[in-house]
Amino acid sequence: MLADGIHSRPAPPPPGPPTPALERTSGLTRRLLAPNAGPMTLDGTNSYLIAAPDARDVVVVDPGPLDEPHLARLAAAGPVALVLITHHHADHTAASLRFAELTGARVRALDPAYCVGGDPLQGGELIEAAGVSIRVLATPGHTADSVCFHLPGDGPNGAVLTGDTVLGRGTTVVGHPDSTLREYLASLAALRALGPATVLPAHGPVLPDLAAVCAAYLAHRHDRLDQVRRALAVLGPDATLTQVTDLVYFETDAAVRVAAEASVRAQLDYLAPHDR
Repeated sequence: MLADGIHSRPAPPPPGPPTPALERTSGLTRRLLAPNAGPMTLDGTNSYLIAAPDARDVVVVDPGPLDEPHLARLAAAGPVALVLITHHHADHTAASLRFAELTGARVRALDPAYCVGGDPLQGGELIEAAGVSIRVLATPGHTADSVCFHLPGDGPNGAVLTGDTVLGRGTTVVGHPDSTLREYLASLAALRALGPATVLPAHGPVLPDLAAVCAAYLAHRHDRLDQVRRALAVLGPDATLTQVTDLVYFETDAAVRVAAEASVRAQLDYLAPHDR
């Protein structure tokens, strides 16, 4: 109540976060950011729509978390011809079944367990949908079922939807024992051979040069291996995972400690038959 006895009206609620908008990320792709930001997802999961400029329908890559407003915005972008999955983690696949119900689209992934009404993806397969040629690249490392999607006709150098194999910021986790560092290094080398393609990652911003990013990732991984070798030289060959992680990742935030330990586990496995 105000001093003169007149009742005040309730203050309006503060404005909520802005509704994410579809963002043009390349000549053939648009991106919708899911509302699941966090230490492991960066700004959130990037769901992509692929379509030729004159196409009536779209291909959706990684519908993301089960968030109804996010799914409604994806579905409203046009008839969905197909849904593609980069890998099985829940921040990419939790909404797959619901999105298939909303759109009637088939969902295809490398792992049959994550397909809905569609056949499993095959490495090297060429998909023709929404007026676009999409090459499936098997890129194990982050997970055993990780794939990237190469759009050779997207701009002068093509574009690659890299899932979590290459991020827009920072580096990814090698999901040992589901996959191995050796597999991941081979996947990075294969992606580097595609040249300066546009990088369309599942987390973080778009990057301009896939070959350059992969070269930096490979250098980083070999630097980490050297750090692990030095840690073992100090701690001894019987050092525990915890001890090596403490020494190599001493500046790592507690929120991503599990990821750091997973990386060390993969590095120790890689070194075991070599020079440990």
